[in-house]
Amino acid sequence: QVQLVESGGGLVQAGGSLRLSCAASGRTLSVNAMGWFRQAPGKEREFVASISWSGSSTFYADSVKGRFTVSRDNAKNLMYLQMNSLKTEDTAVYYCASKASPAATTNRERYNYWGQGTQVTVSS
Repeated sequence: QVQLVESGGGLVQAGGSLRLSCAASGRTLSVNAMGWFRQAPGKEREFVASISWSGSSTFYADSVKGRFTVSRDNAKNLMYLQMNSLKTEDTAVYYCASKASPAATTNRERYNYWGQGTQVTVSS
């Protein structure tokens, strides 16, 4: 079993930055690919970014490419999402997720474990 806890959300003005963290606990975390998803009110949960277990492979949604950076520290069981140049449309609950294999994927259905989410609100 894997437990995931997100932190770092909050209220920020458009153009600002936030850094989300995802703390993981459980077994064999270092071979799990991980990802970030988000869900805005009234919308489906959508892919944001993912990273392979080694960190050598990353994927981003087109809407965040060039503004967000995903990274991980396997020694500390942490994953990060650095969010720069935030826009009001980035407002959502952000979830981290882990899948029980090393390859990163954009497919939400491939992820086995989910955190409870952290709210990110970007004001104009």
